[in-house]
Amino acid sequence: MSTRDRSAAAPSFAVSVMAVPDAELEVEELDPAQVVAGEPVVTGKVLWESPDGRQVRGIWQITPGVVTDTEADELFVVVSGRATIEVEGGATLEVGPGSACVLREGDRTTWTVHETLRKAYHLTCP
Repeated sequence: MSTRDRSAAAPSFAVSVMAVPDAELEVEELDPAQVVAGEPVVTGKVLWESPDGRQVRGIWQITPGVVTDTEADELFVVVSGRATIEVEGGATLEVGPGSACVLREGDRTTWTVHETLRKAYHLTCP
């Protein structure tokens, strides 16, 4: 991207590093068909979205339980909590504070959340 292209984009902004663990999040709907065990609650906050909706950056949290998901292209860093993410036909990931993970679009996963997990993420949507 040229300097000229960047100046036409949305302005830069900062969210304090201390704000991520304490940021107020809004409840997000979790499809009951995704819940395997427990009563997990999902919350989140979109910090930025591209004009075409294909790039999304934000904070996301889930309380303990077991859920399934079909992933988007995502890079995330765990801020707090612990989980085991089983990728169907692939690796099992043990994640905790400081873990950086990349998930591929279409991966089918099972998340076993041991401690409320909060992450900062960047999604690339089709």
